[in-house]
Amino acid sequence: MQKKDTKEFVLCLKNKYPYAGCSLNFNTPFELVVSVMLSAQCTDERVNKTTPLLFSKCKTIEDFVNIDIKELEHLVHPCGFYRNKAKNIKLCAKQILDDFGGVVPHTMKELTSLAGIGRKSANVILLEVFGIAEGIAVDTHVKRISNLVGLSDKKDPEKIEQDLIKLFPKEYLKDLNHLLVWHGRTTCTARNPKCNDCPISKFCKNNNKS
Repeated sequence: MQKKDTKEFVLCLKNKYPYAGCSLNFNTPFELVVSVMLSAQCTDERVNKTTPLLFSKCKTIEDFVNIDIKELEHLVHPCGFYRNKAKNIKLCAKQILDDFGGVVPHTMKELTSLAGIGRKSANVILLEVFGIAEGIAVDTHVKRISNLVGLSDKKDPEKIEQDLIKLFPKEYLKDLNHLLVWHGRTTCTARNPKCNDCPISKFCKNNNKS
């Protein structure tokens, strides 16, 4: 894809998904931090079914620090990898209290210093909490679509992100985060993609094989 095509590409997706946005439910910045950690190798739908009880038990960052690890493991169990996720949630809460005065930080460097928060998660937090589109959260959907439509030929998420940042003007990054994920979940699915209903089929390698 050429830079001249990026505006048309984004507009096609925006027309298809005018309400594309974050699928995780949260009321506070730290609730999103927790939800993002739980979403690793887990669907947002499952996370949203799990967090209401969790957030009713832990209403503050201090509550996450003080909750018994076994109870926390039980609460997050439905999201998979529950032991590691519970450990990271407690450690992350303690780091935010000790190092950032109980306030979720708002820079990539600070966020990625927290337990359980990598660059993809940090991009989600920056965008949804602070409105900062510094980069693009490259999940499995974004990776697959980027390779299919020629946005990037890389396999590593961080290299794909850098290709997207170079290709798309900065003002498109905020929308692109949501649009690619929604497209991957609803139309360009890994199994049985709905190619006949695809708004960006003209850019797709599958559509141009013949």
